[in-house]
Amino acid sequence: MSQHYKLDRVREMAENDEDFVLAIAAAFLEEVPEDAERLRTAVPAKDYKEVYQAAHKMKPTIDLFELGVLDTLIEVQDWGKFEQGDKNVDEQLIAVLTAVDNAVNEIKSDFGL
Repeated sequence: MSQHYKLDRVREMAENDEDFVLAIAAAFLEEVPEDAERLRTAVPAKDYKEVYQAAHKMKPTIDLFELGVLDTLIEVQDWGKFEQGDKNVDEQLIAVLTAVDNAVNEIKSDFGL
C-alpha cells in the first residue's frame, strides 16, 4: 500500500478519521488528474497562464500526499509564471505526470475508488 504517495499528513490532518481520509483521497482523484491533464496540453502549447494556474492549484495536494515532485512541479509552475520560453520543462512535466498517474492508480486500488 502507498508506494507512490503518503498518507501521514492526511491522517494527521484528519485526526485519524478514516472517513475523512477517504474523502480527501476521493478529492485527490477528482481534482489532480484534471489539473495534470491541463498541464499535459498547456506546456506543449506554451499556454503559460494555464500552466501556472494548473500547477499552482496542484501544489497543496501534491505536497499533502507527498508525491515527491513538489519542487519539480514548482519548476513547471515558475516556467509558466515567468513565461520562460527559452527553458525546456518537458522532463519536469513528465516527472510530475508520472508521479500523478502512479498515485492515482494506487489510490484507486487502495481505497476501492
